[in-house]
Amino acid sequence: MGTLTYIEAGRRALAEEMRRDANVWAVGEDLGRGGVFGQYRGLVDEFGADRISDAPISEACIMGAAVGAAMMGTRPVVEMRFSDFALCAIDELVNQAAKARFMFGGQTRVPLVAREPIGMWRSSAAQHSQSLEAWYAHIPGLVVACPATPADNLGMLKAAIRCDDPVVYMEHKNLWPLEGEVPDGEHLVNFGEARIVREGRDVTIVTWSAQVHNCAAAAEALEKDGIAAEVIDLRTLWPWDKDAVLKSVGNTGRLLVVQEAVSVAGFGAEIAATVAERAYKSLKAPVKRLGAPRAPISYAPPLEQAVTVRQDAVVEAAKKLMTF
Repeated sequence: MGTLTYIEAGRRALAEEMRRDANVWAVGEDLGRGGVFGQYRGLVDEFGADRISDAPISEACIMGAAVGAAMMGTRPVVEMRFSDFALCAIDELVNQAAKARFMFGGQTRVPLVAREPIGMWRSSAAQHSQSLEAWYAHIPGLVVACPATPADNLGMLKAAIRCDDPVVYMEHKNLWPLEGEVPDGEHLVNFGEARIVREGRDVTIVTWSAQVHNCAAAAEALEKDGIAAEVIDLRTLWPWDKDAVLKSVGNTGRLLVVQEAVSVAGFGAEIAATVAERAYKSLKAPVKRLGAPRAPISYAPPLEQAVTVRQDAVVEAAKKLMTF
């Protein structure tokens, strides 16, 4: 077991998969210089410009080329820089990559990974801060992954590259410097298997991506008040681990869903609806959601902070659930 940062773990995952499979390659803007955040740093020296491929500034062309390359048998890793920018390539990803396997009767598949960094980070403002995971979870044919730790960024990116369907892979920009233990040797994380971050008997907190750490800290604070919160990191939003959530709610009787994304029509609504449909008899209190208001992210730090779900809000919501 060694220690890596979140960004280093992603870099190691891609390098290991490129060494294992000559069909794996990466394409995007500025990859030869290491990528906008340094997630590709040094890879061109080992694998060359043919496999760490720089592309012109056109997300639609990058994604379109990758879709075709995937259908021809390679496994491209597509760098979109920011999930916000990936919207320029939405037709290629949503209308083409997600549907090709089904529309061609399984005669072709599109095994590509679209890396789309998400989240609020250093006052990046409205066009660089969004968390759009719910959009992609809505699209049949797409897998949606949101790793929260270095170990998961290693194991989930490797699993994404080996997946035979298109994976929207959303790394949170605020997690790049996060350090954590990662397994030595081969490490893969199965999609659709949630991680129990912390066990508890009183309230279930379901979350993903950077909010995992916020919720874990909130659970520690709640423990001081005698409230044992169980924190679940979903890891993947599609497929998502319904069994883990339903089992936990069956034990605690209370559910709090926490997301950084806008609360309206977010993935938290899907979780709340599923629990309402399948576990309502277990509930001791109404399901509670926490997310951002339906507002563009401001450049101004105080306003950015104002729309961020913070630890004290999680603690307050959990305590309120305990009053029912």
